[in-house]
Amino acid sequence: MSEELLNTPEATAEEQPAMEAAAPAAEKPRKMREIENAYGSLDNFNWDAIEKKGTKYSKEETEKLQEKYTQTFKSIDEQAVIMGTVVSFNSREVVVNIGFKSDGVISASELRYNPDLKIGDEIEVYVESQEDSSGQLLLSHKKARLLKSWLRVNKAYEDEEVIQGYVKCRTKGGLIVDVFGIEAFLPGSQIDVKPIRDYDVYVDKTMDFKVVKINQEYKNVVVSHKVLIEDELEAQKAEIIAKLEKGQILEGTVKNITGYGVFIDLGGVDGLIHITDLSWGRIIHPEEIVQLDQKLNVVILDFDENKKRIALGLKQLTPHPWDALDPNLKVGDKVKGKVVVIADYGAFVEILPGVEGLIHVSEMSWSQHLRTAHDFLKVGDEVEAVLLTLDRENRKMSLGIKQLIPDPWANIAEKYPVGSKHTAIVRNFTNFGIFVELEEGVDGLIHISDLSWSKKIKHPAEFTKIGDEIEVVVLDLDIENRRLSLGHKQLEENPWDEWENVFTVGSVHEGTIVSKKEKGVAVALPYGVEGFAFDRSLLKADGTTAQVDETLPFKVVEFVKEAKKITLSHTKTWQETPEDEKKKVMSENKKKAKEIAKINESTEKATLGDLETLKNLKENLEKSEKE
Repeated sequence: MSEELLNTPEATAEEQPAMEAAAPAAEKPRKMREIENAYGSLDNFNWDAIEKKGTKYSKEETEKLQEKYTQTFKSIDEQAVIMGTVVSFNSREVVVNIGFKSDGVISASELRYNPDLKIGDEIEVYVESQEDSSGQLLLSHKKARLLKSWLRVNKAYEDEEVIQGYVKCRTKGGLIVDVFGIEAFLPGSQIDVKPIRDYDVYVDKTMDFKVVKINQEYKNVVVSHKVLIEDELEAQKAEIIAKLEKGQILEGTVKNITGYGVFIDLGGVDGLIHITDLSWGRIIHPEEIVQLDQKLNVVILDFDENKKRIALGLKQLTPHPWDALDPNLKVGDKVKGKVVVIADYGAFVEILPGVEGLIHVSEMSWSQHLRTAHDFLKVGDEVEAVLLTLDRENRKMSLGIKQLIPDPWANIAEKYPVGSKHTAIVRNFTNFGIFVELEEGVDGLIHISDLSWSKKIKHPAEFTKIGDEIEVVVLDLDIENRRLSLGHKQLEENPWDEWENVFTVGSVHEGTIVSKKEKGVAVALPYGVEGFAFDRSLLKADGTTAQVDETLPFKVVEFVKEAKKITLSHTKTWQETPEDEKKKVMSENKKKAKEIAKINESTEKATLGDLETLKNLKENLEKSEKE
């Protein structure tokens, strides 16, 4: 069988071994015959002989050489920091040997901070990847420094170590500091124990710091220079406070100014002058008295050794203004001053720095109705006032400005005599009447019953409104209590005098039922008069009951002028009884008796004839009553 037949693809897998066995040795492929001649048949092939063919080293020597070769390579881990040697560099990259099977490359920009770099220098590198897609070892010097710096910063924080840092630049609220290659934040409040107004003076300086805060998640570091100063000052503070005494006068420097006071540096320890202890007079802000960095003498008012708080005073170094007040000043004198504080109840007027008097709102106007001090004065006003009270011992005085104008009640009886008519302004309502103002300081009251002769008013708001003008007549004067009783209805004649003759008992008038009331109805009569009819007196002749809005004849069954009361009945217009006739006669007799009484009042002397007439009239009245 030929070689071509052996390799024929038509031979099956079962047929090929038999065919190979049957083939003579001369017919085997040439390459196979060469291998068998050199190394033996394929059945007894020794693969190790291939490696050892032609070798000049024994087995022991080969193992030693392999061990030495293996030792030339380092076992490195990714994301580890190791030392490497610079073997070459150019403007773009630096080649570093770390003992691995290949050298690593670092960007030259990561080493620009070191202009003296040369071949052979050892540097720290961070293994980013043992082999990238192109088989290159990737290293980073920047990450190595950052990782080492972060560990160094954490150790400094744990050990409270004092470290050095370089102030790179200013930022919002503080400074950026380079610490071990890490950018840390130095807040403005942590630069010094005293407030810093110019951060730029610290830029490009190397200073000592302590790490005070680390955010591990965001890799943020906060440092402080202030804590180093405070540690030094703590011992000084204890020594200074131990020597302090109340009343002691010291020199200090204005360190900080706030709205509530001034902080003073006493040479290592701070004290506070409260705004009320800066000046005897009132001030709005401490900047009116002191300035930053100003040196001044202060007195120690109080101190707390435990809390290390010191209360200082400035005004206490000068005499109290009340001690310099004019000794001849007395009640009734006029003074001038400026309004410094104002409230609803009054205004404080400063007549000298530190000397104030109160003008109560009641002393601002002669008016009696309620108002606030804001209606008369405002802060900053220059005013003249009269001294009402003076208490030098307690350093208090009260003032008044209404006393500078005449008291309207001084001649009230001449300006507003009883019976005089005036125009007033409605100022306030009460359930019982209206308060009106005739002029500034002159108020009066119109009682609700003096508003109208005919209308029954439940509340003054039904009659007028606040701010309106109203005509009044003076009814009474109480000068001692400053009270005026006024009336409005008295401007007209009392119509009930006339209506007494019109709406006589028994007379019948047409009326309209206008509203329903308790136990009866209100009836509108002629002349604007209102009467009242009970429910039982609303029965009509047809048996029905009168309703609201019906117009019917009504009979007057009662007339009381003093109470402004007229009682009516519709039923009695068609029902007449002897008792009604009797009441009618009695009403007429009472009317005649009243007329006689009026005659008696107007007659100064009575004649015998008059007396006889009266006697006969009296007998007739008694006889009528008996019948």
